[in-house]
Amino acid sequence: MTIPENKTTTPTIGVFDSGFGGLTVLRALLNHMPHARFVFIGDTARLPYGSKSQRTIARYAAQSARFLVNEQGAEYLVIACNTASALALDAIKEAVPVPVLGVIEPGAEAACGASRTGDVLVIATDATVQSHAYAAACRARGLRALEKACPLLVPLVEEGWTETEACAAQAASASPQVTATPRVAASPQVAVTAEVIRIYLTELIAEAAALGMNPDTLVLGCTHYPLLRSLIERTVPSGMRVIDSAESAAETAVHLFGQQDSAALPTAPQSLRCFATDSVEKFGRLGSRFLGWPVGNVELVDLGG
Repeated sequence: MTIPENKTTTPTIGVFDSGFGGLTVLRALLNHMPHARFVFIGDTARLPYGSKSQRTIARYAAQSARFLVNEQGAEYLVIACNTASALALDAIKEAVPVPVLGVIEPGAEAACGASRTGDVLVIATDATVQSHAYAAACRARGLRALEKACPLLVPLVEEGWTETEACAAQAASASPQVTATPRVAASPQVAVTAEVIRIYLTELIAEAAALGMNPDTLVLGCTHYPLLRSLIERTVPSGMRVIDSAESAAETAVHLFGQQDSAALPTAPQSLRCFATDSVEKFGRLGSRFLGWPVGNVELVDLGG
């Protein structure tokens, strides 16, 4: 990746996703580069990308990339979508004249740094698993990777059946005089999500054992999954590292984009514009959950067919 010689101290970074999940990547970017300007677009009119052909995904992703660069002045692009990173990264790089970073390579690199056994597990959506992009990226780094599709997790996150959502709801209902963080009471919704996670991971670990693998690292290969991290970490075997590819992408962006890592605590966005190709009200509602802050006024944009 070539870094422009005229990089600015307050760069404009474009972030693209097919929907809402990529806002977890944006949240990580904000934590590392709080003074940058960010423009995010979610192609909500045409999701899910996983049911589309590679050619169609590449065309859609290139349209969003051109919008961010040509119309919004993005100097760098982060493809905060595992499906687009797996199937359209080369097309995006050809479509725009700025550095482009996907989420898969950083996730695999972080797994390489974390694993001692060389065996890695990956959970992701059907489309990402079928692409075998994580397996290829891990293999290139001398790792063995076993991937598993976990299709129920995305709708559970979007439904709000997470500990994060339960904690927010309990805090909102607490007495105004209570200043300490409330302990999250177990809820039937969170219990369902925890059980689904347990079933998926039990199956995956059994499959790894049958192949003679000794995995010590789990990669979260979907941008929705950071909202489930606490539940996942309590489910994996003791000592297994959990790699958040959103966080890994943000850390990689700091170095590749030639910026200084502020290592800041989570902060409200100082300069952020959000666009969606459909359902801006839903984007605002769900987006704030993924970002951890209100996304503000979401603007509607038409990228064509």
